[in-house]
Amino acid sequence: MPNLTLPTRRKGYVVVLAGLLVLAACGEKPEQQGPGGMKVPVSVVTVEPSRTEVFVDLPGRVQALKDAQIRARVTGIVTEINFEQGSDVKDGQLLFTIDPAPYAAERAQAVAQLKSAEADVRSARLLADRYAKLIKANAVSRQEYDNAVARSGQAEAAVAAAKAALQGADINLGYTKVTSPIDGRIGRSMVTEGALVSAAEATQMAVVQQLDKVYIDVTRSTTELAELRRALADGVLTQTGDGSPVVHALLEDGSTYDHAGKLLFSGVTVDPGTGQVSLRAEFPNPDQILLPGMYVRVRIPQGVDDKALKVPQQAVQRTADGLSSLFVVRDGKAAPVPVSTGIIIDGQTLITKGLKAGDQVVVEGFQKIRPGAPVQAMPWKPGAPAGGQGGAGQAQQGAQPGAAPGKDGGQASKDGGQATPADAKPAAKSAEQG
Repeated sequence: MPNLTLPTRRKGYVVVLAGLLVLAACGEKPEQQGPGGMKVPVSVVTVEPSRTEVFVDLPGRVQALKDAQIRARVTGIVTEINFEQGSDVKDGQLLFTIDPAPYAAERAQAVAQLKSAEADVRSARLLADRYAKLIKANAVSRQEYDNAVARSGQAEAAVAAAKAALQGADINLGYTKVTSPIDGRIGRSMVTEGALVSAAEATQMAVVQQLDKVYIDVTRSTTELAELRRALADGVLTQTGDGSPVVHALLEDGSTYDHAGKLLFSGVTVDPGTGQVSLRAEFPNPDQILLPGMYVRVRIPQGVDDKALKVPQQAVQRTADGLSSLFVVRDGKAAPVPVSTGIIIDGQTLITKGLKAGDQVVVEGFQKIRPGAPVQAMPWKPGAPAGGQGGAGQAQQGAQPGAAPGKDGGQASKDGGQATPADAKPAAKSAEQG
């Protein structure tokens, strides 16, 4: 009988011990979680005002400084193309030759008519001079003298008309040699040898464009202009420098064009269809990188904001309605704040409304938090792992199996996100296995 009682008592001790361990483990959970839950590590920056040059990027199109359309000014057959397509040409360089034979014949006819008119004028002048002597002796009537003088004047007018006809013939003959009116680069030939070109239709034959300098035409809404004037009037912005503002061009790949330009003028008439005004800037183009028709963006300085607030670009989030917002840390909790954003300068977004100096803005880790969630703010270090792993990952490094619980009684989870309280179930299982 005693042999049967001793094992039974041992089993009872084991059961009581396991129960005590389970109760102890379960009792630790509310103490580790705490009333406010586990704080999520986030990386923050403290917003401080700084002196910042404010600018605006406006879309624009490149226009050639000079754009000459080469068109036919006489009708005829193209006999020669005297240039290499896509090459640089000079002012006065021969481009096309139109069959000159018909216009050479017209000129020869005009020369003959001029000679005939000059012969007539000599005869009329001699007759008028003779009658002038005879009229004094009453050898001819007054009427005959007047007629002779009139014929002399008509002959002189015929000479003038013949000279004008000859000049017109020379001009038309010269138009058979089509030359470039400017220095520039010529594009493709729009006609070939043997093609008929017409002066009446002004057949386009080629285009020559001057590209050593180019214009970039941009547009801006009247609303933005009004806001700029208001900011300058209120002292929010101060103008920099005098004269034409220096502007920069941003190419299609996002790079900045090497040469700065100058703003020539701002339009004074508003387009009734778009509600925008036109602006034109001039840029040097020695390497001919800017080509007519190219889409670029022009960066125009607006002024200087002495108290600008900027945050890293990655901290700005878009809401479902398309607005911008930030997470700020207030009283140890995450609070969403709607903001108005401006330009992006060196990876930082200018905040125009919604923030004040001294606010702590969440840069990394906001993917793991919700409004009102308790957070543990840590200084943001540029270049650290993004997405909140900069702080959570550091907490995770020391949380190996068997390590001591964290400050709030739990270990960091393996996903690098939120930290979770220690669970009592593993302790209960180990007790059962013992």
